[in-house]
Amino acid sequence: MSNDTKTLIARVRALPPEDRIALVEDVLDSLDHADPDIDRLWAREATDRVAAYRRGALAARDLSDVIAKYRP
Repeated sequence: MSNDTKTLIARVRALPPEDRIALVEDVLDSLDHADPDIDRLWAREATDRVAAYRRGALAARDLSDVIAKYRP
């Protein structure tokens, strides 16, 4: 980690909590870029799942049953 980064971190830690939250949100937003190829794949997957459900090839399940499956 560079000295500039260490200095910046120290300055950020001195900010009020609301400002730190806003800064973190802004930094995270700058890293979160949509990938059109992945978005297309997910849209296709959703369309395929709805079609499978409508033709009876995919059954719906209660959310509570799905959650219970993964609880210890």
